[in-house]
Amino acid sequence: SSGINAEWPLRPGYLQEKIMTTEYDGIKFTDSQFLVFMNRLLALVMVFTYINVFKQPTHKTPLYKYSYSSFSNIMSSWCQYEALKYVSFPTQVICKASKTLAVILMGKVVSRKKFPLYEYVCAGLIFLGVSVFLLWNPQETEKNYTKETTFSGLVILIGYVVFDSFTSNWQGELYSTYKMSSYQCMLGTNIFSSLFTGTSLLLEGMLFSNLFICLQHVTLAWDVISMSFFSMTGQFFIFYCIENFGPVVFTIIMACRQVLSIIVSCMMFGHPLSAQSFIGAVIVFIALFLRIYAKQRSSTAK
Repeated sequence: SSGINAEWPLRPGYLQEKIMTTEYDGIKFTDSQFLVFMNRLLALVMVFTYINVFKQPTHKTPLYKYSYSSFSNIMSSWCQYEALKYVSFPTQVICKASKTLAVILMGKVVSRKKFPLYEYVCAGLIFLGVSVFLLWNPQETEKNYTKETTFSGLVILIGYVVFDSFTSNWQGELYSTYKMSSYQCMLGTNIFSSLFTGTSLLLEGMLFSNLFICLQHVTLAWDVISMSFFSMTGQFFIFYCIENFGPVVFTIIMACRQVLSIIVSCMMFGHPLSAQSFIGAVIVFIALFLRIYAKQRSSTAK
């Protein structure tokens, strides 16, 4: 989890924002699908190399089953990018904060899992804590309260939550059923992700034009490659986390990452942190300790 919190959220997020908002010699790059394609392609090359160097367990998973989580992952990324154009900041916050609850409910659908009561209580507290933390954080409020939520934006945002919660649950189901390694799952998923995004870019006539723009602007190309590298590193931690700890723990880590990344930003750049935001962060960490305590008591009772 430390790898996800320390490495993944800061660099790719910063570079993604830089690429999408900065002008490179008068050119503004806006094709988020190309960035997703480059992320997945680099991850595919690196994990394929790793698997051929280091011994892996016998692979028994039908290849087509990776396409489901690959498609849902691409759709969640697209929904996330698109929804931000049409929804207000409070709506974004409530959506992001509710992901732990969504993952638990999706787990009941995908794997027919039964979750103990403390999981729901913990998810509810995290929802409350993240909402309070972000809604009353001056740094975020100043930037994002100008937008209004449209119906289409709300629908896209719901799609983001559904697709995102399905992705981690489906991967968790594959791990428990076929016992493959996280690297094998990462390879299978990125094969289809690269195929889906690459085919889409080709059909739209944007693949080679985007590559040409990157070749013309070395700074842009370097930023895209750097973002893809850090995103790939994050993928290693994400797949490992889901394999060993499950989708619910992974989603909780992501919620904590969101809080921690803003706290680090406030500390590094001198942004103010309100008392309400501090209370929200405390609620999140209380929820985590309660979950650890409840799980420990449950294990001892058995």
